[in-house]
Amino acid sequence: MSASELEQQPSPVKVNSPCRYELVLPPGWVRIPLREGMKEALERILFSHMGEVPEGIPRDDAMRFRLEMRRQLEKQARAARRNGGLDLYLPVLPRGGIFLMASFIVAELPIGRDRTVPPPAVLAQLADEEVPGGTATTVDVAGAPALRRTYRSTPDEEELPTRRVDYVLPVADDPGRWISINFSTPGDGDIDSEFTDVLVELFDAVVGTFKWSYE
Repeated sequence: MSASELEQQPSPVKVNSPCRYELVLPPGWVRIPLREGMKEALERILFSHMGEVPEGIPRDDAMRFRLEMRRQLEKQARAARRNGGLDLYLPVLPRGGIFLMASFIVAELPIGRDRTVPPPAVLAQLADEEVPGGTATTVDVAGAPALRRTYRSTPDEEELPTRRVDYVLPVADDPGRWISINFSTPGDGDIDSEFTDVLVELFDAVVGTFKWSYE
């Protein structure tokens, strides 16, 4: 199980709000905290979890592979932190000799600051926002309504097309605070393949384990 603390925000009304969230990760996935301890987490992952390399990479190229992975991880983590990320999750161990290209970010959102607006109204407004090729549905996460949006990215020349799934949900018992859980994967290169669908289903299953903790 992975757990991450939330930054406590002052509230005009005293409430018993959660101090963190928890979720269950698939085997081989890790959490990288983006606010504190990011550097230490990256070092631990690279030297503790990256003992294996994909099939087909010669042993002499293993160190070069790890250094490139480190560069990519640091780049991804810095970008996620700039976008308000709390935690970055990604697979670091190969499955069947293949490294999965997928990740998701948990972030705080600057929406719903008006505490008088009920969460259903905020979700309805978000659902009405048009995303090209996207679909939005209301789902249940941690016992409360949340928004689930799926869409496809529009890549530039240097990026692969990706499948995206975003969840937006209110922080329990803390009016005006919201978080998002944002998943992205290029799958196996075909974002409409069965393999890519399986990765999306895996992410949905992880979100299904999400819960708030008050301890």
